[in-house]
Amino acid sequence: MPAGLVLLLLLLAPAGPRAQAGTPPPGAQPTALSAAQVTAAIDKLGVLEFPIRMEAARTIRRAPAALAAAALTEAVSNHKDGYVRFRALILLSGFNDPRTHDVMIRMLGEKNDRLRAVAYAFFEHNPDPAALPRLIEALPREDSEFVRPALTRAIAAHGREKSAQQTMTQLVTRGQDFFRSAVIEAIGDYKGAYAFAALTEVAKLEGPLQDDAVLALGKLGDKRAVDTFAVLQRTAPRTTQPAIAAAICLLKINCASHQGYLAETLEFAISKTGFQDLLRGATSGLGMLAVSGNDEAMRNLIELGAPARDPARAAIALALGTVALRNTAVTLKVLEGAPNRDAAIELLRDAFDMLEEDFVEERFFVTVRRGFWQAAPGSPARALAEALIRKLEF
Repeated sequence: MPAGLVLLLLLLAPAGPRAQAGTPPPGAQPTALSAAQVTAAIDKLGVLEFPIRMEAARTIRRAPAALAAAALTEAVSNHKDGYVRFRALILLSGFNDPRTHDVMIRMLGEKNDRLRAVAYAFFEHNPDPAALPRLIEALPREDSEFVRPALTRAIAAHGREKSAQQTMTQLVTRGQDFFRSAVIEAIGDYKGAYAFAALTEVAKLEGPLQDDAVLALGKLGDKRAVDTFAVLQRTAPRTTQPAIAAAICLLKINCASHQGYLAETLEFAISKTGFQDLLRGATSGLGMLAVSGNDEAMRNLIELGAPARDPARAAIALALGTVALRNTAVTLKVLEGAPNRDAAIELLRDAFDMLEEDFVEERFFVTVRRGFWQAAPGSPARALAEALIRKLEF
């Protein structure tokens, strides 16, 4: 079967049944495997059946690090199946191997766009000024909806460099709205104060990017934005008010009342049909507060999302997933003390099923596994890590 057809079937196939009891214990010590066994597991990363792919990934993650990294590096470079190369690169990123940087540099020139996207994500989380010129040079030719956002986030992560600042500021007002939205979000996430004026101008314009620009200004933490927000509270449409409330809270101004408004708005939108815009706005706002380290905002999402049904449940799950991937520390802290922990993890599992954030999901998995071994046996932290490893199947 042609490799392209196999990849298409993998993308379209249902996830399949979840792993049942009897799978290898989570957090298991590295397994004494031969190079041939690790290579055989890598080959299985491309099979159609989800349980086999999942178990293969688990096996590789638990192999001795040096052996696994060497086998994965070989697969990334030479495996005949493009999807296996992609999955191998994701798994390689989870090992602290000094050769990974050089592999990612090579991937910047790959024809396989999935491999390039992983490389861009790597340089977002491992900024390298020497790689920045190649990232900027790639912009004119990267127009895929799942590759270009990864590239722009990587450039935003290099925000101390003048060339990155100039590039990102220009992109705030250029191109398709979908891509501009990703640019604006990335600037906010990386606190790109250099783009304050450009973001302010977008925030003043009613339209699909207004919410993004308002939230980004809040993330910058620059209180000069208060004047803009005060005007928008009077003039912006109802559906933008949750973003404004979240942004003011991010500026640490009267946060309790604005967060309360977001929680009340979300509860209202869950209970009534026909308020999807308010639902998304309130969910996004609480999610951004949680990413910033606001424990209570994450608790709001869990308490309201756990009993909810779709479409509200899906929106809340995605917000919770975003928090988990962008602020794993606050996620683990809240989950450890959550009275409805199992329901919260189910929400997180729903999010990971929907999200296509393979690189940062692998980072999350690495953090949880590390936490499992650092926590004392029988402690709440270890119990949480074990529950996450079992339910999220890594």
